[in-house]
Amino acid sequence: MVAEAKEVGPNRYRESYGRYLEDFKVGDVYEHRPGRTISESDNTWFTLLTMNQHPVHFDAAFAAKSEWKKPLVNSAFTLSVVAGMSVSDVSQKAIANLGWDKIRLTAPVFVGDTIYAESEVLEIRESKSRPTQGIVTVKTTGKNSDGVVFMTYERTVLIPKRGHAVDDKADY
Repeated sequence: MVAEAKEVGPNRYRESYGRYLEDFKVGDVYEHRPGRTISESDNTWFTLLTMNQHPVHFDAAFAAKSEWKKPLVNSAFTLSVVAGMSVSDVSQKAIANLGWDKIRLTAPVFVGDTIYAESEVLEIRESKSRPTQGIVTVKTTGKNSDGVVFMTYERTVLIPKRGHAVDDKADY
């Protein structure tokens, strides 16, 4: 997690998280911490909140007859958690997410699993139309505590250059 304390007035400081465009380097890998242990209520609430009615996520008797023999954690939930883990390192200062690509679900996640994530910087370029901003693409990988990769995806984000982020303004 990248953090700094910015002076916003006499003897007054505000914490600021995230990276500017200049802070990214192709090939760098950011390990996102802390991890997150998935609970049954996480899975049930998210599944029902999003109106996903597949019983493999919340009906233990149904799931027991599946190849998994127990409920699967909703993959949209794990995508959301993994993306959230990456925010402080990748997109805390972002102006916008520009795209998600190549989302792959490579192993199941179950209640009780602890998951972690990391992101590798794949590409950086200055914006052609916005001189104070640039575009960063990362590949994010979700792993469980045994090191099994359960998810990968690429995300492209519009990032400000140093001095041009919303939190660079002392009056927000």
